[in-house]
Amino acid sequence: MLRIESLSVTLGEFSVKDVSLEILPDEYFIILGPTGAGKTVLLETIAGIHTPDSGRIFLGDREITSIEPHLRNIGMVYQDYMLFPHLTVEENIAFGLRQKKIPNDEQRTRIEEISAVLEIGHLARRYPGSLSGGEQQRVALARALVMRPEILLLDEPMSALDTRTRDRMRMELSRIRKLTGTTIVQITHHLDDVFALADRIAIMREGRIIQAGETSDVFLHPSDAFVAEFLGIGNIIRGNSSRSGNIVQITTRNGPYFYAVSNIFGEVIATLHAEDVILSQAPFVSSARNCLYGTVSEVVPFGSTVRIILDVGFPLTALLTRESCRDLNLEPGSRVYATFKASAVHVIPVTQQ
Repeated sequence: MLRIESLSVTLGEFSVKDVSLEILPDEYFIILGPTGAGKTVLLETIAGIHTPDSGRIFLGDREITSIEPHLRNIGMVYQDYMLFPHLTVEENIAFGLRQKKIPNDEQRTRIEEISAVLEIGHLARRYPGSLSGGEQQRVALARALVMRPEILLLDEPMSALDTRTRDRMRMELSRIRKLTGTTIVQITHHLDDVFALADRIAIMREGRIIQAGETSDVFLHPSDAFVAEFLGIGNIIRGNSSRSGNIVQITTRNGPYFYAVSNIFGEVIATLHAEDVILSQAPFVSSARNCLYGTVSEVVPFGSTVRIILDVGFPLTALLTRESCRDLNLEPGSRVYATFKASAVHVIPVTQQ
């Protein structure tokens, strides 16, 4: 659907550097990265707002690198929605259609169809200032989708919403995507958006794509420590990897070691999701190769779960339900066993850092 080849553009302190990406038809693709990574610049360059210094952009088989924005058939919704305050909801939705001189009968049909999909028909005569954040977002989406774009770009579309409204809008976006078949590219800081919506993701840093792939694969196999930290993977452990049978032994700087399924040797960074660590008061009977005895350093409530930070000779984090934490009677100073599989450990050579 969308192909970006070696795209570079600089706008003051923000830049995109040699970015190449492919977005598949009907895909929900999310781009993540810290503030200043160049995510919005990339989206705006795809939309035609900025002219790239180098590289090419294709929409389907058509190169659109130098085509005017209004001729690209790309929709874009910003985080502040950018609705016209002096126009009604219906007039806001119709704005692009009128600019393209779509016949009035077709305008009415399209507006009614998209208003029904987004369930905002009852808001037609109201003005943006009288709408809630969620309602404004639906109107902004309707204004973009009524143009029947080949691809829809969303710039932090839920950052201004409260948690409850954001949860509802995730469901709305998923429903809209299924009903319209629109390919969507979204940038966000919220990992919940990724889990709820993304087919594939890309991680940006300092204008470059650091890693891209299927959501589960990127979370399980981060390409470097930056990606692991940004995605909130609970354990990032430095050590030295050496052969131990058909797997490797990773010895940490303070001496304790654990095992991983890998063929990487030398200085490494090992990542391990906190939810893959099982805590028990006695050694846990399982096929897991790693069982470390340690002391609870900290108990951190984390929504419906609890993060348990252990000292097992190096810091190790486990994620438990509140009920499990209560059953184990965990508090600072408690002594417990931490068990995890060698296959749950992902190993990255330090030379990649």
